[in-house]
Amino acid sequence: MEQNNPFSIKNWAEDDKPREKLMLKGKSALSDAELLAIIIGSGSRNESAVDLSKRILAQVQNNLNILGKLSLKQLTEFKGIGEAKAISIIAATELGRRRRTEEVQELVKINSSRVIFDVMQPIIGELPHEEFWVLYLNNANKIIHKAQLSKGGITGTVVDVRLVLKMALEHNALSIVLTHNHPSGKLLASDSDIELTQKVKLAAKQLDIHLLDHVIITENGYYSFAEEGIL
Repeated sequence: MEQNNPFSIKNWAEDDKPREKLMLKGKSALSDAELLAIIIGSGSRNESAVDLSKRILAQVQNNLNILGKLSLKQLTEFKGIGEAKAISIIAATELGRRRRTEEVQELVKINSSRVIFDVMQPIIGELPHEEFWVLYLNNANKIIHKAQLSKGGITGTVVDVRLVLKMALEHNALSIVLTHNHPSGKLLASDSDIELTQKVKLAAKQLDIHLLDHVIITENGYYSFAEEGIL
């Protein structure tokens, strides 16, 4: 005979049942804890899935971005979260991150540094290492290709200017945008950033390719060479 668990979702009060609440009131009616409870699926004999979710969220300052960065090991350190539940949480937060990436792909026309940030932040804004990307644009300043040209450590990357321009010619790009992230969160251009930008600008000019901007990306902001007048 199946044991009746007073803490299972089916025995909660109607307003406390996340699945039923979602069906009756829609997804926007659920709190972050209730949505997380659906992902987790169940709590324990002493704690409901919603209470467990509230406890986890409290530990990350109720910040879903912080939750999405927790590793499998960090998640399983929460009492009540085993490997399977931790994997479910990681999969759900990764789907959310990928959805953001696909949504910003619709912002194909580059008409401001903010648009560059919106396109690239989901891709490189939260990485623990530096990556250097180039956006290749057509004559309407629409992105026709974007490529990672180098991947480095915490403090920098090495970029081959010839490769930047080779790919521009291959994609018939008339303009390019340089972009890389600063894992440190610093929104300042280093001497090497400025030197590289000038090298690319000069070389691109010889091929009638216009360098529109170089944007440094962090998790929460950006630094635009064009806006700062150092392009």
